[in-house]
Amino acid sequence: MNNALGKLGVAWGFGGVFLLIATAVCRLTPIARATFETELSGLQWFALVVFSLFMAFGEGYRGFQKAFAPRVAARALYLRDNPRLMHVLLAPLFCLSYFHTTRRRQVTSISITLAIIGVVIATAYTQQPWRGIIDFGVVLGLVWGLTALAIYGYQAFATPNFSHSPELPDQ
Repeated sequence: MNNALGKLGVAWGFGGVFLLIATAVCRLTPIARATFETELSGLQWFALVVFSLFMAFGEGYRGFQKAFAPRVAARALYLRDNPRLMHVLLAPLFCLSYFHTTRRRQVTSISITLAIIGVVIATAYTQQPWRGIIDFGVVLGLVWGLTALAIYGYQAFATPNFSHSPELPDQ
């Protein structure tokens, strides 16, 4: 029973996080693509390149590849090996480190989520092509993040020595 519960937790937790990000990519891509349907000024091209590089490095590499993706995979692996009914029912929230984690990680995870919500709301009021420029950079970072999630997910479940911390409260 625990084995099946653990597998369900992985599918719901890791899969839920992956689909959440993939949904954002699908929603933002048409807006980002619309940016290229108009003539961009030199300043707008410059902003597109600089912001895209910033988001690739900041969101994609530093945020997703170095921190978020390995932690989500480690928490999904922990969930597989230590399934608790409440953790499995709330597996995406568990994998996002909203609970059963260190206090610092929990505050950081919730704070980042609230900041993202604020940026999404503010960006919704931005006119094209600036909104598309922002969304292009965000999509770039999110696609990097999905790739990192897939790679770390594979490593967590297909290799015997996955050494990333799930940042549990008792560690």
